[in-house]
Amino acid sequence: MTTPRKRKSADELLPLGVVLDEIGISRAAWYRWRNRGLGPEAHRLPNGHLRVWRSDLDNFLNAMEAA
Repeated sequence: MTTPRKRKSADELLPLGVVLDEIGISRAAWYRWRNRGLGPEAHRLPNGHLRVWRSDLDNFLNAMEAA
């Protein structure tokens, strides 16, 4: 089992809708990316909703710009 990573105090969990708006892709594209192992790491909440840490999204966007 992995240990949880320490997060900055300003880090927040973003709902999937916000993530999709920032990346500029559709929900269908998100699930295609996710099935291929692409995109930022997402976490499923007990209610089934997906959330992405702000720092993971920022790191993903920075890597996309550098590529």
